[in-house]
Amino acid sequence: MRMRGSWKIRIIIGLLIVGFAYWKKCANTQVNPYTGVEQVISISPEEEIAIGLNSAPQMAQQYGGLYPDQQLQDLVDKVGNRLVTNMKLPQQHPYKFEFHLLADQQTINAFALPGGQIFITYALFSKLQNEDQLAGVLGHEIGHVLGRHSAERIANTEFWQTVAQGASVGADAGGLVAGIGQNVLLGNGRGDELESDALGVKFMIDAGYNPCEMIGVMKILKAASGPNRLPEFKSTHPDPENRMQRIDEATKKYRGSGCGI
Repeated sequence: MRMRGSWKIRIIIGLLIVGFAYWKKCANTQVNPYTGVEQVISISPEEEIAIGLNSAPQMAQQYGGLYPDQQLQDLVDKVGNRLVTNMKLPQQHPYKFEFHLLADQQTINAFALPGGQIFITYALFSKLQNEDQLAGVLGHEIGHVLGRHSAERIANTEFWQTVAQGASVGADAGGLVAGIGQNVLLGNGRGDELESDALGVKFMIDAGYNPCEMIGVMKILKAASGPNRLPEFKSTHPDPENRMQRIDEATKKYRGSGCGI
């Protein structure tokens, strides 16, 4: 009898923890003012900025530090700041954008940390054919920041960790629930990328760049991934071909004419 009572108590506690996680998620739901998308966000923009600033040195170190050519860094700064200065947004943003050219000459990559720290490797930079393509890469990463994608993943991770804790208390199922949560997080990646592509197109147009040059960036990424790249359903990123089509659609939306693909 005592063991049965203990089991019931564990179930109740587990349900309370899961209920608390759901309540907290609902309480943290808000509409992103820059995208109009409803998101679950558990940290403030100031906390995003702090996370990005604290993480930036370590991230740069992982890619061999900063590229030792001030002229090229100045070009990255010029293009990035032109995009930020000319963004037409429904309200002012609080983020502190900084742009970093990384020394890594092997890894074709660009990424953004929460709050505005944006990085591009020299491996990718060196393959870009013009300033407009650089604007496309940086505009896409700015889109991740204003889309608050990292902050959204943090909130979702917290939610699934709490649910897993409740499940483990109630029925020793924490590992299963945590795995489900991880799959949900991975599944959201393609939507984030497409949203950032569309925002990047808008920011390029706002700043006077040719958004169709983003098509060229997609071709570079496609070539870099080679013939053995993962099919889209197994990847967190959309297939470059699909991204080209979406970029063309976004260009039609924000400029009135597409790229003719």
